[in-house]
Amino acid sequence: MVKAARGGEAPIEITWKPFSLQQVNQKVGPDYLAWNEPDEELHHSVWGLRAGEAARRQGEDALRRFMPFILEARHVERKELNDKELLKGLAAKAELDVARFGKDLDDRSLLDLIAASHTHAVEELGVFGTPTFVFENGASAFLKMLKPRTPEEAVRSFDALIPVLEGEVAVGELKRPQPPWPKGIFDKTP
Repeated sequence: MVKAARGGEAPIEITWKPFSLQQVNQKVGPDYLAWNEPDEELHHSVWGLRAGEAARRQGEDALRRFMPFILEARHVERKELNDKELLKGLAAKAELDVARFGKDLDDRSLLDLIAASHTHAVEELGVFGTPTFVFENGASAFLKMLKPRTPEEAVRSFDALIPVLEGEVAVGELKRPQPPWPKGIFDKTP
């Protein structure tokens, strides 16, 4: 919303990195690795990460085009991401080479990339959830947000939060009690 409100200009450069909430939240045991499951048992969220890596093989711009579609499919439409045809359809919407995407999606070596990225995030950066922002100055922060109701609200939140996340390392945690969320937050856009 911020990008659209600012005429299509990206307010910050995002480099997407895979991080598995399925791995973090698993209760199987200390030796369980979500990415080691056979394809037919691979959690849909890991399939989503795998699809992101398949898109990345066509370049960072391809991944940036793909991400809004996969995020909307999962978080707005509540789709399970273990459907290859759904993922290929999202690749088509992002104007990727769908044949190449499908071939790359079948490549299990993408799971090694996911494992390495996840392990680095946990062991080197202390990441525990998504989204976590890691800035060039070394600052990092987890941010849980609700969808802004208007483009103006999105820009206002962005402009207020990014400087805090990147520069105010003395702010350790800011959390709203839940429930209840602030009154009206889930109301329809006016």
